[in-house]
Amino acid sequence: MKLKTGRHTSVLKEARKNVKRRLVNKAVKSRIKTAIKKFESALTEKNAEKAKELLKAVSSVLDKAAKRNVIHRKNASRKISRLAQRLAKFKK
Repeated sequence: MKLKTGRHTSVLKEARKNVKRRLVNKAVKSRIKTAIKKFESALTEKNAEKAKELLKAVSSVLDKAAKRNVIHRKNASRKISRLAQRLAKFKK
């Protein structure tokens, strides 16, 4: 990339990196939302076994996202906790 007047090469490189990171983070967040929707649909279908399996999958996706700093670790923990509470309430 040609250096333009008033621009620094490091700024241009960081901008390119930010675009790539944004796309990766967007994909991870989309994966989280999809996993949560699948879990919620299992609850609405009143399928406890399927919901239990999907809760493991959701917690795995959330933990991986937190590990990679896509979302905050406490945000992931809070979401997992609330989904687990919903499953426990459903089982009663």
